[in-house]
Amino acid sequence: MRLEELVEFCRDLSAGVRDLVRPHLGKKEARRMEGRGASGDSTFAIDEMAERMVEKSLADLPGVGFFSEDRGLVGCEDASWVLVVDPIDGTRPAAAGLEACCVSVAVAAYDPREEARTVLGDVVYGLVREIKNDAWFEARRGGGSRMVIDGEEREITIHPHHDLSTLFWTLGLRGRPALPTALVLEELIDASSVDGGIFDLGSAAFCITRLLTGQLDAYVDVGDRMLREVPQLEGMFLRCGHGHALNNSSYDLAAASLIAGEAGLAIGDAFGRSLDGYPLLASGREGQLSCVAAVTPRLYEAIVACIDVGMARMRDHYGW
Repeated sequence: MRLEELVEFCRDLSAGVRDLVRPHLGKKEARRMEGRGASGDSTFAIDEMAERMVEKSLADLPGVGFFSEDRGLVGCEDASWVLVVDPIDGTRPAAAGLEACCVSVAVAAYDPREEARTVLGDVVYGLVREIKNDAWFEARRGGGSRMVIDGEEREITIHPHHDLSTLFWTLGLRGRPALPTALVLEELIDASSVDGGIFDLGSAAFCITRLLTGQLDAYVDVGDRMLREVPQLEGMFLRCGHGHALNNSSYDLAAASLIAGEAGLAIGDAFGRSLDGYPLLASGREGQLSCVAAVTPRLYEAIVACIDVGMARMRDHYGW
């Protein structure tokens, strides 16, 4: 199958998932627990509905496998392409009927012999489609990004921002222990809480695409850096995650990170490094990563510098 055909398939698949899920947004039955996925995160009824549709849609697609939060790696034995799919990025906003939920689909070339070496930098196409609103974002590696809202293609205009005191930003908090996370981000939180704005919107893909719409200046998720750098935190993460260490994974960021980079945003991990070398098809801890996205490289560097100071503050607080 050619990439052009896969792009059309991804557009149709994401629209189909949106149409299936949209009537169930905010309904009480959407919150029903169905178990835990391959990542260890909770699987809600609304998740399972979307996952079943993705699995059925891809079952007879020749030469294409997929990787998702709840199913892991499926149908890749003879595949030459793999789709990294998060049918609902922002399950909790979807269950609550809020706007911050998306379908995320990324495409990468695939060789079963090189599965372990497949990384985020191998993604060649990414699509994020909002579920409650009629908006979608897509990018091809080396080909730039597109933003379509209410059926109309809009120009992506990045608004530079450098003042941390007036920063409008969002953070990832699900599954991260609250106190150490607050210690790491204390400087950013205190600086921006009055003249700026801080939000936890519950979807990495939705948050990152807000930088393209001009609504936000940055997205910050430090969970994976905290756990990699200070392994003594593992017990806190396990308690918070009901026995699992939960952070962002490749399926959360595969599409959004390509869209952000092709749009000219600064995006990397919370150490200040590129995301391109992180595993694309790993479940659990191996597939986790931190993320900082910002409207300019200067702002990205300033946020990482604050995180560096915050990590030292958190270690000092606990005597580590």
